[in-house]
Amino acid sequence: MVNTKVSLCGTELDNPVIPASGTFGFGYEFAELYDINLLGTLSFKGTTLAPRFGNPTPRIAEAHSGMLNAVGLQNPGVEKVISEELPKLFEVFNKPVMANVSGFSVDEYVKTVEMLDSVEGIGWFEINISCPNVHGGGMSFGTSPAAAEEVTRAVRRVTDKPIIIKLSPNVTDIASIAKACEAGGADGVSLINTLLGMRIDLKTRKPLIKNKTGGLSGPAIKPVAVRMVYQVYDAVKIPIVGMGGISSAEDVIEFMLAGATAVEVGAENLVNPYACRDIIEDLPRVMEKYKINSLDEIIGGAH
Repeated sequence: MVNTKVSLCGTELDNPVIPASGTFGFGYEFAELYDINLLGTLSFKGTTLAPRFGNPTPRIAEAHSGMLNAVGLQNPGVEKVISEELPKLFEVFNKPVMANVSGFSVDEYVKTVEMLDSVEGIGWFEINISCPNVHGGGMSFGTSPAAAEEVTRAVRRVTDKPIIIKLSPNVTDIASIAKACEAGGADGVSLINTLLGMRIDLKTRKPLIKNKTGGLSGPAIKPVAVRMVYQVYDAVKIPIVGMGGISSAEDVIEFMLAGATAVEVGAENLVNPYACRDIIEDLPRVMEKYKINSLDEIIGGAH
């Protein structure tokens, strides 16, 4: 019998598969389709201090082997997340969850984390310093080692729970950003967020997305994601949550060999709402095929 368990920042997961923030709502929506307790955990929809309607539409466009999105962190704000969304999630999910937090200033990150910190069911914070679809924050923090470290240190001061910093691929040296987060007190890093992209409508001769640019996700970005996870594994000693185009159990193994302790499945949830369930159910078969007894033993195995 193979062992699919992994330990993420000191907490054991039944398996390494985590739905990525922004692709799984607040989780309870998917509980109508299958028992979401089979997940390792889940990263719920990106939460900001104040409510956000998001960017104007159209804000999603298809692309070869992927999709562009510029949703813009639409969410009801942290107060309603705590009072309305999380109680509904905890009715159907009995494991610790990952709180994905975004902000437009260091102070906003800190205040949002402070408010969520008292929620008992939150096991980790995933601090998103890498969203390419918002103005006045988001990715600007994730493209500078100094800014990344500043946000990490500030959040570290207000919570004892593990913090995982979500990194942007839209940089020339992702390893230096990861090292800055580690220096600032991060317990882990997650990567990659979406790659900045654009599509143009040939009839209107204008960008398909109202925001002009959007984040590219899906299988198209997987080789970039694997490369960056591999590079970051060599640069830091903290665990990595890998993501970017994962759609199969084989993809999970590839990311773990590159250095990931756990993985997040994003765009595939929008194609197939049963994607995470299917990957988890297929994982033992793939492990047996490649003679893997325990996932713990293959983390970073390609190095």
